[in-house]
Amino acid sequence: MAVLGRLRMASLGGATGWLNSEPLGPTELQDRVVLVNFWTLTCINWLRQEPYVRAWSQAYRDDGLIVIGVHTPEFSFEHEIDRVRQATEDRAIDYPVALDSDYAIWSAFDNNYWPALYFVDTGGGIRDQHFGEGRYEQSERVIQELLGIERELTAVEGVGVEAEADWDQLRTPETYLGYGRGNGLASPNGQSLDERRAYELPERLGFNSWALAGEWTIGREQVVLDGAGGTIAYRFHARDAHLVLSPGAREPIPFRVRLDGEAPGLSHGVDVDEDGNGLLRDGRLYQLVRQHDGVHERTLEITFLEPGAEAYAFTFG
Repeated sequence: MAVLGRLRMASLGGATGWLNSEPLGPTELQDRVVLVNFWTLTCINWLRQEPYVRAWSQAYRDDGLIVIGVHTPEFSFEHEIDRVRQATEDRAIDYPVALDSDYAIWSAFDNNYWPALYFVDTGGGIRDQHFGEGRYEQSERVIQELLGIERELTAVEGVGVEAEADWDQLRTPETYLGYGRGNGLASPNGQSLDERRAYELPERLGFNSWALAGEWTIGREQVVLDGAGGTIAYRFHARDAHLVLSPGAREPIPFRVRLDGEAPGLSHGVDVDEDGNGLLRDGRLYQLVRQHDGVHERTLEITFLEPGAEAYAFTFG
């Protein structure tokens, strides 16, 4: 296994802070096999990968592996250290996490993806890399080869939001709601940018389209609800439906989810009960739907009972 283009592990010196560790540099990492994992707390692809990275850290740390998570935020609210700290606790991450709020480490690695894995040998050379989910068996074999060991692979099964996607039924793409990267808005009369406006749902919502109802402001990153009772609707085909949300600076905001106009029942996600009730407490990814009786094309509606909700992106699984 050759060093990739003779690449060396880039510096972690640009970190704006560390969780679970003092700052780590060449001295602390000397003669260690290192797995660098770029992530951001709202990324569904990282959430589904994380059970494997967590398991590898625990399984191989006594053999000389050190996993370093590098949290590089995608959305503005992900810069908040307390949110990152809460995400590490929620995911039971006990390995070192470098906070990369200024994108210094991201740039040093010339990285472009969440999640991204860089496999570094004891001499500091990058021996392998992988972007996105999957390839877990091969990745663990790379770790074993770098450590000079060979044994059975670690048993891993993600649960809840970490469960592997139903790829055969996944027919709806990730969809950003802010105008910077958004598309597919089907509300009549289009959108107004950076100003409050009343929106309505169309009579019929097309497949892989979304719409707003109520008083909203469409910003570059997100849509923000300006009055109580606003709704976002999406016509999708996937087992799971998630939405990245933040309450902004407000108190927790109750919300209600409907599938084809009815309470989700047993098809509720982990952040919603069978009656469709949920509470937006903090900025993160919320799982709204997990279809339990087969995967069908459905219309999801989420209604916020108080103003202030910020919605960033739908993802599916």
